[in-house]
Amino acid sequence: MRLLVDSGSTKADWIAIDDEGKVLFTTQTLGLNPEVLSKEVIIERINDRFDIEQNKDKATHLYFYGAGCGTDRMKSSLSTIFKEYFSNATTVVVEEDTYAAVYATTPKDEKAIVCILGTGSNCSYFDGKILHQKVQSLGYIIMDDCSGNVFGKELIRKYYFNKMPKELAVEFEKEYNLEPDFLKAKLYKEPNPNAYMATFAKFLIQHKDTEFCKKIIFKGMKSFVKNYVKQYDNCKEVPVHFVGSIAYYLREELQITFDKYGLQLGNVLRRPIDGLIAHHSENK
Repeated sequence: MRLLVDSGSTKADWIAIDDEGKVLFTTQTLGLNPEVLSKEVIIERINDRFDIEQNKDKATHLYFYGAGCGTDRMKSSLSTIFKEYFSNATTVVVEEDTYAAVYATTPKDEKAIVCILGTGSNCSYFDGKILHQKVQSLGYIIMDDCSGNVFGKELIRKYYFNKMPKELAVEFEKEYNLEPDFLKAKLYKEPNPNAYMATFAKFLIQHKDTEFCKKIIFKGMKSFVKNYVKQYDNCKEVPVHFVGSIAYYLREELQITFDKYGLQLGNVLRRPIDGLIAHHSENK
C-alpha cells in the first residue's frame, strides 16, 4: 500500500493506493507542518484518523509533500517520525509541498514557475526535471506574501487600528471572536497560529468586491509577483501555475495582476492531491 500525502499548515490530504493506482481510502488530518508542531502533536493528529491508524502496518511506501519541509533538517525530522510510525514502510520520502504542486499542474518535462498560495506561500522554477528555488522561506512571521495567514493578519490589524470601514467591521465582528484575550491565546499559546490567521482570509474573499478588500488583495498579489515570481529571469516566457485555496478563489484577481505584469497565468488548482495519484501510478 502506498500512502500519498499533501499537507499544508491547515490540513493534510491522505490517499492510499495499491500498486495499480487503485484508491483504497482517502482521509484528511490537520496539517503536519514540522516547523510549528512537536513529534507528539504530529503523531496525535495521525492517530486521530481511524483509516490511517488501522492500516499503518500495511504501508510499504510513503510520499509526503508538506509545508515546512523545505530544509534538510525538517525533512529528516519528519522522516524519522514516519519511519517509526509506519514501521513496515521500506520507502519514506519527504519533500516540500511545491513538488506536489509541480506534479499536479505541470505536464511532464515542461518548464514552468510553480506557486503555492494557501495558508502560506511559495514559488519555484521547474526546469522539466529539477526544482529550483531562489527565495528560501523564513516562515509565516516575515514572509508568505499574499498567503491566507498574511491576509488574515492584515485584516486583524486593520480592524484593531480602526482602518476597516464601519459596515465591514460590523460584519467582521459577527463572523469572528475578536476579543483580545481570545486572539492572543490563539496566536501565542496554541499550535498553528499561521493556520488560525488564515481562517480570516475567508472574510476577505467573501467581500472581495469591496474597495477595502480589493486594495488588500491587489497589494498582496503585487508583492508576491515582485518578491517571488520576478526572481526568475524567464518569468514572462513560461506559464506560472498555482495551487492553493487563495489562488483558486482569487483566480480572477490573479489574472488581472498577471495581465498588468505581462505574465502567463497557467493552471490554478485548489488541491494537488489528484495529480499525485497520476504521478505515482506512472512512476512506480
